[in-house]
Amino acid sequence: MSNSWIKEKMPEFVRDTFRDFCLAGSALEEQFETFDRERSVSFEVLNDLIGSNMHKGLLWRLKDTAHLLFQNEDDNHLSGRFLDWGMGYIFHEAFKLREDSYQNLNYAPLFSNLRGKDTTLPESEIGQDFVQVVEQTEESMEREISRIRFIIARCRKLFPIYLSSHKDNSLLGRLLFSQNMLIREVFREEYEILVDTIYGDEPEMLFVLASRSLRMGGWMEKAVEATSQAYKLNSKNPKVLQEKEIVDNWSKTVNV
Repeated sequence: MSNSWIKEKMPEFVRDTFRDFCLAGSALEEQFETFDRERSVSFEVLNDLIGSNMHKGLLWRLKDTAHLLFQNEDDNHLSGRFLDWGMGYIFHEAFKLREDSYQNLNYAPLFSNLRGKDTTLPESEIGQDFVQVVEQTEESMEREISRIRFIIARCRKLFPIYLSSHKDNSLLGRLLFSQNMLIREVFREEYEILVDTIYGDEPEMLFVLASRSLRMGGWMEKAVEATSQAYKLNSKNPKVLQEKEIVDNWSKTVNV
């Protein structure tokens, strides 16, 4: 994989890493909330999220893309180095959580059914030692979930700092526009901090950049929608007016 190809793909890597972090954060939190209620998670869901070396899941791809992005940047931002470590840590903790969920799914019921069996048998006493180990699996899952939640929370604070140096990335603007509900779900009360940190005193640029990317991709109706949002935020910004003129001309052509 050549350095020139990696450099060329950097805007996509930034977009993909942030998108996959949000997708993974949403999917994992859903499992964690299930654990809070039912003391279990879905092995099948975790297995799909992680995948295998031959068929990588979302978390595996996130880890790999993060490595490509953060380890090949010219500026080598400290926030990027921390995020790179964070993505890897989430993957490996989820890997352990998947194994524990498998144990909990397949062996906890088995040993639970052995309770009350003939305890006079010599093997029964030894088997009780196994029961104690299996019962500790739930405690391990709780610790793994706590650690993943902690790292995700810190990554939510790091991403705005890191992405502020990529505020001109039109693919990022398009993602923030097109996947707004997902990003708000993951960042919650920190969403406004995310946008403010990236775009500063020009929040309308999120929508201008989104419109440019959508327009280049042929999604003109969505580009009109994004430009309208930009115009509502700041109707005096020359970049907003320029983008609005382009999409307005398209609208006139379509309606002729």
